[in-house]
Amino acid sequence: MTRAAPTADPVIWHDVECAAYAADIPLWRELAGAANGPVLDLGCGTGRVALDLAARGHDVTALDSEPEFLRVLGVRAREQGLRVRTEIADARSFALGREFALAIAPMQVVQLLGGQSGRLRMLGCLRDHLREGAPFAAALADPFEGIPVEHAAPPVPDVREQDGWVFSSTPLAVRADGDATAIDRLRQSVSPDGLLEEAVTSIRLDDARPEELEHLGASLRFRTRPRRYVPATGDYVGSTVVVLEKVS
Repeated sequence: MTRAAPTADPVIWHDVECAAYAADIPLWRELAGAANGPVLDLGCGTGRVALDLAARGHDVTALDSEPEFLRVLGVRAREQGLRVRTEIADARSFALGREFALAIAPMQVVQLLGGQSGRLRMLGCLRDHLREGAPFAAALADPFEGIPVEHAAPPVPDVREQDGWVFSSTPLAVRADGDATAIDRLRQSVSPDGLLEEAVTSIRLDDARPEELEHLGASLRFRTRPRRYVPATGDYVGSTVVVLEKVS
């Protein structure tokens, strides 16, 4: 008998929708190379960025609130012969007892914190964990950015095969939802014997703007460095990367 589709497994859908993204990797490599010290990866997921930086010799601590993400990250690190510290914690309330030369929040992590108060709490935690002069770099995206709808091609699904299953996630709509943007996705799983299961899910991103995050940083004595940019690809919108430096 075919086992039930693992549609509730957060690791599978995180990998389907996020693992293939690589447009931002050169920036994180550049910042880690310049930091000359340990790196904190906030909202690390299953290790897309953390494992890449560890493979280049960086001392990486990966933080996420989802224990299963970190379990899988640990397995993948061991399989690759890498060392990555993992910490189960909320990015808005963590205490790790060590300082970092760089903190990063890739792929819109700071837009998943439940509004401005969540971002402010995150920055407060970071002040306690960054060395003097160390930067924090956070990627922000506007999901409405891109070509006009009338010129847009049908979205291409993100697809992943695993243990004979085929998983796909297709964007259906991007819509305003109060002070956030909701992205509706159709998630489908096909079993090895061809049975299909599907469900629609929504991912809610806070409408955070670079200038707002910079203003919050200034209120906590962060200095604003020049913004960086991650270009759009055929499948992903681009990102503005806000860079804040801890100062006394």
